[in-house]
Amino acid sequence: MKLRSLFAALAALAFSAGAAEAASGTLTVYTSTPDQAMNDLIAAFNKVEPGVKVDFFRSGTTEVVNKLQAEFTAGAPQPDVLFIADATVMEQMKADGRLMSYADAPVQGLPGGFYDADKTYFGTKIIPTGIIYNTKSGKPRPVSWNDLISPDAKDQVIMPSPLYSGAAVIHVGTITAQPDLGWNYYEKLADNGAVATKGNGGVLEAVASGQKAYGMIVDFMAFNGKAKGSPVDFVYPTEGVSMVTEPVAILKTAKNAEAAKAFVNWLLSDAGQQYMTVQGYIPGKAGIAGPAGRPAATELKVMPSSAKDVAGESNEIKKHFSDLFGG
Repeated sequence: MKLRSLFAALAALAFSAGAAEAASGTLTVYTSTPDQAMNDLIAAFNKVEPGVKVDFFRSGTTEVVNKLQAEFTAGAPQPDVLFIADATVMEQMKADGRLMSYADAPVQGLPGGFYDADKTYFGTKIIPTGIIYNTKSGKPRPVSWNDLISPDAKDQVIMPSPLYSGAAVIHVGTITAQPDLGWNYYEKLADNGAVATKGNGGVLEAVASGQKAYGMIVDFMAFNGKAKGSPVDFVYPTEGVSMVTEPVAILKTAKNAEAAKAFVNWLLSDAGQQYMTVQGYIPGKAGIAGPAGRPAATELKVMPSSAKDVAGESNEIKKHFSDLFGG
């Protein structure tokens, strides 16, 4: 009886310790994820971590970063977690000593290069940029990036600007790093009448409405538009795609590090990666099925690029792009 009592006491103690370690309190996230998608994601996270109340500020990557930098300058950073499209920002934040290393993050099954080697930030999904086109425009279906500089595409191309979109920074940096494309490609786009808009949403609206026949866009937005009945389709160009992973990072100044770790844990878990599929994204984790009709992560042809290199060139990228297409 005494031995049973001891086992019971130890079990109760272990349960109490586990309960005490459960994540709780308020978690503040700064993100570029659209409002509704973020609200839905939080609801899924709260099924696993009901004790965490998630507050978030959402805007384009540039505005999110500007807000956070102003808070750093004032000595009062608000977020626990940064969850944005642009890994180049994470590289800069890491270089500035702003990110916490999370050595115990559950990275098993994630591909090489999907997370920082020092475990300061982690990719959560795969978001390729390719070509959206209007299926009723009478224009030919594109297959190559070079189709956007053809006579058929004269004055018919729209793209997101890297001055506003984190995914666009990665895309421009990737395209210009390719020997067969480079900045010469963007100069030809400008000569062919291509225009820039703030973000991917503006690209979808312009192509879906028929204002433009072609656009550069992240794949899930094109597929979402098609699913809602817009006369659009999407292609992954033969040369390959650029890719963002919408990384998540915990700030060193996080006020609720335990809830932040719980959020990262869930995003990288099987359940979190399966939820990426529900939201229309390609999951990065091996063995997790992606959206129907979409390529698996291993089937994508991704143009070689380095977030660290793009981060180092981001100011030059934005200036050169602005010189060609305006601000």
